[in-house]
Amino acid sequence: MGKPQIRWKRVLLKVGGENLADGKNYGISFPRVDLIAKEIREVKELGVEIGVMVGGGNLLRGEVISKKGVDRATADYMGMLATIINALAFQDTLEKMGVVTRVQTAIEMQEIAEPYIRRRALRHLERGRVVIFAGGTGNPYFTTDTAAALRALEIGAEVILKATKVDGIYSSDPLKDEKAKKFDEISYVDVIKNQLEIMDTTAISLCMDNHLPIIVFNLQKRGNVKRVILGEKIGTIVDN
Repeated sequence: MGKPQIRWKRVLLKVGGENLADGKNYGISFPRVDLIAKEIREVKELGVEIGVMVGGGNLLRGEVISKKGVDRATADYMGMLATIINALAFQDTLEKMGVVTRVQTAIEMQEIAEPYIRRRALRHLERGRVVIFAGGTGNPYFTTDTAAALRALEIGAEVILKATKVDGIYSSDPLKDEKAKKFDEISYVDVIKNQLEIMDTTAISLCMDNHLPIIVFNLQKRGNVKRVILGEKIGTIVDN
C-alpha cells in the first residue's frame, strides 16, 4: 500500500500547558508528554513538516500571578521561562523516540536551546526535524496563542492545529453547560464577535488577516493529530 494522502504538509501544533499537566492541571505529567510525543512522531512519519509551540500554563501563567501583585511584564517573562521547561521535556521525550528535534526560543539561552531564527527554523523543517518553539514571542503582554500564529505565518505553515481538552469550539463551555452547541466550522469574525475564547483576539486577527485556518480539536483522544492531517473532519475549523 502507498502512503496515506495527507491534507496538510507543513503544520504548527499549538500545545497548551494544560495538556501536559496531571489531573490537577499542574506540573508536568511525563506520561502525557509521552502520549503527545507519539502523536507527533506518527505525523512526522507521514512526511509532514511540523513545528510545535508550547505553552507554560501548567507551571506558571503570567496573567494569573500578575493579579497577585507581581509586575505584569515580570510575570509574563516568568511564564515564558515556563514554556522553555516544557519544550525541553518534549525534546527529551521525542529524541528518545528517535525523532530529531530542535528547540528554538525567543529568549536567548544558548546553553540549552537555539535562538529563534526564521531561516534556521525553515532549514530544520526541510530536513525533517521537529522544531519546538518556546519563549512565546519574547515580549510581555502577548500570549503563546499569538506566538503560535506568528510562528505559523513565519514558517509558512498551512494550518494551526490548536490542541485542547474538548473536541472543538462550542457556544459555551461544554464542561459546564450541557446545552452548549458545537460548531463544525466557524468564521474568524464570529469567534471574535461571540467572544469564544479558543485563542486570544490578537491571534485570531493575525490568522484572519493572512487567511491561515485553525483547527481546534481534542488532543486527549489518541490518534486525533493524525486524523486531522489526513483530512478527517475532527473538531472545528476556523476560516473565512
